[in-house]
Amino acid sequence: MNQATVSESVTPLAPLADSDDSLYEVVNGQRVEKPFMSIYGIRLTFVLATYLEAFVKAHQLGRVVIEAIFALPLPRGLQQRRPDAAFVSYQRWAKNRPLPHTDPWHVVPDLAIEAVSKSNPAEEIIDKIQEYFEAGVQLVWVVYPRQRLVYVYESPERVQVLTQAHELDGRTTLPGFKLSIAAIFEDDDETPASRNP
Repeated sequence: MNQATVSESVTPLAPLADSDDSLYEVVNGQRVEKPFMSIYGIRLTFVLATYLEAFVKAHQLGRVVIEAIFALPLPRGLQQRRPDAAFVSYQRWAKNRPLPHTDPWHVVPDLAIEAVSKSNPAEEIIDKIQEYFEAGVQLVWVVYPRQRLVYVYESPERVQVLTQAHELDGRTTLPGFKLSIAAIFEDDDETPASRNP
């Protein structure tokens, strides 16, 4: 079994009723409602995921998902985290392997993307970044919509801050992927002061 695939023998929490469509995570055994993102933050995440999807599909690299919940194996126990978007390579989940029809997805994504908002405190983002890398995520992008910045984490200690003058690249996780930071925000004609993430 690939080291990034979580053992499905771990007993997950009981599935939620079909009528419960709220977004949640499971942290230290407790269900935690995921904070709402602004329309602006949702749009930026969608734009970024769209560019990623086009690239990975063209190069047959894997799958891009939005708001999927992943079971992350950590020393203190299984956590269930829901990045705003994520990339899972075919090395971690084979192309011909069926996708699950229930939550969570028992695989560790190669790339996790988070968009920061007022309802998403910095401490929570830092905790998630730490957990992502502990579980085996290779790369984390954190988007700051109001500031039009992207923080690129290659580890919890190795981070690069990108402005609209920079280019986002996939490093060794998505070799060849390049995207201008400005392109993520190109359909936003608001001034920074008027944005409300």
